[in-house]
Amino acid sequence: MRRLLNSPYLFWLVLAAPGVWWLQAYAREILFYGEFVHASGVLSVRLLIVTLALTPLARLFPRAPWLHWLRRRRRYLGVATFAYALLHAAVYLERQQTFDRILEDAMAAAMWTGWVALVVLLVLAATSNDASVRRLGRRWPLLHRAVYAAAVLSFAHWILSAFDPVPGYIHLGILAGLESIRLYRRSRRRATQQGGT
Repeated sequence: MRRLLNSPYLFWLVLAAPGVWWLQAYAREILFYGEFVHASGVLSVRLLIVTLALTPLARLFPRAPWLHWLRRRRRYLGVATFAYALLHAAVYLERQQTFDRILEDAMAAAMWTGWVALVVLLVLAATSNDASVRRLGRRWPLLHRAVYAAAVLSFAHWILSAFDPVPGYIHLGILAGLESIRLYRRSRRRATQQGGT
């Protein structure tokens, strides 16, 4: 049983399941365009929140085994974040159909923030493998700090483009709260180290 639960294939299957269901429901016109775009975008942001929240949560609950289990799969969550953002964008492109309309929309802050976030996530997903870690060396963690820029841009896209921005603000508040805990604990640790020296 443990071997099955630790299988990366099972984890990928769980991550992919919502997207597979949405695609078949959309193809059968059970799921409407607006519902698909909203659901895929929200799931992408939620996966991004989980990815970023793992470190502060692990520091709050250092003995929680499920957090350590998820942290070992952080790259999978990051790639899934990009995959659902890409699905979100693909359905939008399929709906718009003409390049002129897409380009016109892209001039608005509500849209270009989403496109830039997607590009950042693409770079991070493309380098979320052992070969890239070895090739980039010390530059790899520096590059992957761009995930915070992707988060800011993703929330800007959500809040500016949504009919109701309140859920976007709520999700942003949750992430900001968790990140503030991480930054506070880091500053306390540095202060303790400096005091000791």
